[in-house]
Amino acid sequence: MARGLPPRPPAGMGPGMTRGGKHMGMSRRRDYTPVSWDKYFETTDQTIVTSLVNCRTLAVDLRGHGDSQAKEEDDLSADQLAEDVGNLVSALYGDEPPPIILVGHSMGGAIAIHAAVQEKVQSLVGMVVIDVVEGTALDALHSMQSFLRGRPKSFPTLEAAIEWCVRSGQVRNLESAKVSMVGQVKKTDTQETGTSLLEREIANEPNVGVNLSSDAIVEEEEPTSPSQDMPPPASPPPSMTEAPPGSYTWRIDLSSTEKYWKGWFAGMSQLFLSCNVPKMLLLAGVDRLDRDLTIGQMQGKFQMQVLPQCGHAVHEDAPDKVAEALATFMVRHRFAEATADFKR
Repeated sequence: MARGLPPRPPAGMGPGMTRGGKHMGMSRRRDYTPVSWDKYFETTDQTIVTSLVNCRTLAVDLRGHGDSQAKEEDDLSADQLAEDVGNLVSALYGDEPPPIILVGHSMGGAIAIHAAVQEKVQSLVGMVVIDVVEGTALDALHSMQSFLRGRPKSFPTLEAAIEWCVRSGQVRNLESAKVSMVGQVKKTDTQETGTSLLEREIANEPNVGVNLSSDAIVEEEEPTSPSQDMPPPASPPPSMTEAPPGSYTWRIDLSSTEKYWKGWFAGMSQLFLSCNVPKMLLLAGVDRLDRDLTIGQMQGKFQMQVLPQCGHAVHEDAPDKVAEALATFMVRHRFAEATADFKR
């Protein structure tokens, strides 16, 4: 992520508060307008990681995500997704791929592990998994359908989708949510993805602020106690439980992919430990560790780093800290050389 992402507020400061603990007034409004990745990149491959170490970053939309398209969109089996990763590397680099480090968050971390174990990436030299642990993930699956039913079925605007993402606590970093949430939704009538629509809008009016809807919601900031980072999650209003024409709905129907869920995470801890490459596990809290990983960490089988004050979307809530952790990992194992900006 680029340096344009703002740091988290100091401890004890909630949104809309001054350092004296006073609210800045109800006249200030939060901006949920979606933004393109271009705002945070000088070029399409410029990231903060590449400013710390000499490397190339490749961000991939797996099937069912973003603008990627596949014949069987809802085939999200671990084997198929791992195969997709291998096919992508082959398509990009042919028979001589460069040294590659797989980095994945949550389900993406599980797929990175499966791709590594199945040797889908022949030039794999390292792996970083972000906030996914077998036991915790499997336990969460029991309530996943209930969680999905509780989500809004649609949003009247992209701004509404971004607002829900932040207010529900899915992502705590507003600036990050304004980028990442766009790729998770699509138009209900045209099936066009939010990212595609946003890019087209920017191309048509490059010097004009993005405003994709005349009735975009803009809500006043709510009073927040000093101990809270975000307002409490709000239940979706009735207008968000149906999908009227012109609204936005989810990019993929996750409920229909339930048969694949257990396959992502079952046995994942042992698979992770069995990967014969340097590994790092980034977590939002040590309570997420299960027995196998706790023993493996004590035996030095992988590097672990905990980033406190983050939600599950660690890389979005604290992008600068994650980038620094990745850079340190690469330099330590001599996967990449540090730049002048890298501070040991």
